[in-house]
Amino acid sequence: MTTPDSTKRDPRDELLDCRNAIEVVDRRIVALLAQRVDLGLRAAAAKRSAGLPLKDDAREAEVLERAVHEGRTHGLPKDDVMKIFWHIVEMSRRAQEEAR
Repeated sequence: MTTPDSTKRDPRDELLDCRNAIEVVDRRIVALLAQRVDLGLRAAAAKRSAGLPLKDDAREAEVLERAVHEGRTHGLPKDDVMKIFWHIVEMSRRAQEEAR
């Protein structure tokens, strides 16, 4: 006969599973960041061809607002999402400026 306690997983196994899953997510995040920068470079080329400035404050504000809204739907703190996406926008802008 099996007692309820004998079917529980070892917490160390659960921790290992969580850490492995986190590593997978982290790799996906980095790949998505690289994809986002690549798209930003394409956008920069289109802006240059159209004679538009690289920096678009209104667009950056839209990106941040959308990210904060999306974060709220997932229960994430507004300030943290804002900081993360500010860094992402900055990284993309730097890549665009360096590609001139």
